[in-house]
Amino acid sequence: MSNPVFFSTAGSLDHMVPGGRFVLDGPEARHAVTVKRLGPGESVDIADGAGKRLTGTVVASSPAELTVECAALDEEARPDIRLVLVQALAKGDRDELAAETATELGIDAVIPWQSERSIVRWKGERAAKAHAKWQSVVTAAAKQARRAWIPEVRAAVDTPGLAVAVAAAGLAVILHEDAVRPLRSVLESWQLSDHGKGPREVLLIVGPEGGISPREVTRLCGAGAVTALLGHHVLRSSTAGPAAVVLASDVLGRWTNPSG
Repeated sequence: MSNPVFFSTAGSLDHMVPGGRFVLDGPEARHAVTVKRLGPGESVDIADGAGKRLTGTVVASSPAELTVECAALDEEARPDIRLVLVQALAKGDRDELAAETATELGIDAVIPWQSERSIVRWKGERAAKAHAKWQSVVTAAAKQARRAWIPEVRAAVDTPGLAVAVAAAGLAVILHEDAVRPLRSVLESWQLSDHGKGPREVLLIVGPEGGISPREVTRLCGAGAVTALLGHHVLRSSTAGPAAVVLASDVLGRWTNPSG
């Protein structure tokens, strides 16, 4: 059985060595002790959300702290090709569901997009609360998937802001039902022509329930995006992104070569 995973803060494991002891506190420690009822002798993983993972054994526990003796410390490298889900805001929490599932499947970052046809609007205090909720959902999904990395939920963008992100990306793909080329073909062609070294980002752009407007498609393609067909059926906004992540992870070799 896999060890349960708990998150500490980024950088907290930087100086840890095998044989050392790490004290986990805060809400994660309370969850481990009061909900999971972990006690001395049990195995556990502690991840810092930034790639480091401690595997060890609980040596002491209290309602507020969990002390773990480190048996091994591993560092998971980030892949050179990073997948970013650009998810249009959608009603009924479908946008959050997309971010949650994409996180379990290995997405590296999420960008909330205030598209023209998005019914949901992030304004004022609601924007800050909604962003924090997305980050909480993504963090919980990363924990569920036992990931060492917690994907970043970036600041929400409107279409002009998304155009800037598109221009900076290695590849930006708009998932569109009127596209001609299949997503697999677009990804394979880019992979063959990509001569970049170091980190590159692939943006997977998903529109809202009403679809991406023609004006938005024109603007984003003008910034360098391409359209691609995910399949013959029209998927919900909560499904399209995760489906694209699965295909892209396979084509780009991220599942067979995580650092690729």
